[in-house]
Amino acid sequence: MLYVQLRKKLSHFTLDVDFQVGNETVILFGPSGSGKTTILNCIAGLDAPDQGKIELNKVVLTKDKQLITSTPKRQVGYVFQDYALFPHKTILENIKYGSSDDSLINHLLTILKIDHLRSQYPHQISGGEKQRLALARALAAKPDVLLLDEPFSSLDERTKYECHSELLRLKQEWNIPIILVTHDSKEAEQLGDRILSIEKGKLE
Repeated sequence: MLYVQLRKKLSHFTLDVDFQVGNETVILFGPSGSGKTTILNCIAGLDAPDQGKIELNKVVLTKDKQLITSTPKRQVGYVFQDYALFPHKTILENIKYGSSDDSLINHLLTILKIDHLRSQYPHQISGGEKQRLALARALAAKPDVLLLDEPFSSLDERTKYECHSELLRLKQEWNIPIILVTHDSKEAEQLGDRILSIEKGKLE
């Protein structure tokens, strides 16, 4: 169970949210600049709230401005909007950055259909393949929660549909809390067990 209660002053409004996520996919839905990515960054330990508490499986990650649990120890998988891949590392090396479990890595390469690309580099693969690689790297670390920041926004409709199907299958296998940020209402309805709408830092 992930518990998030945070308050943070941003440039044009104050972000103020309080919610819980069990083993389900929760959608943070809203326009750009509404505070969605800041919430993910606070959960991951890349940012801190001014006030509040973030707790994962009864372990306090953040309390007010203090990072109680360091970012590397949080067991948080994060797929960034731009994927944040290492351009100088091969696909296999990118995934191994998150894990040394060869069995798990091979499993992820297979189920995400990128096994044949293991020796290639990010600039040599398509947008959909980069998305799968970023997802594989996040899951290779065996996270207790998975954060997805608009991971499908740059994909064409066919590739987006394929990636949606893969995420739904992975959700059943991993059975962990997933938070997906999107401003696409159709995507939110397809992938979410629950949708939290956010506008100017407030949940509606």
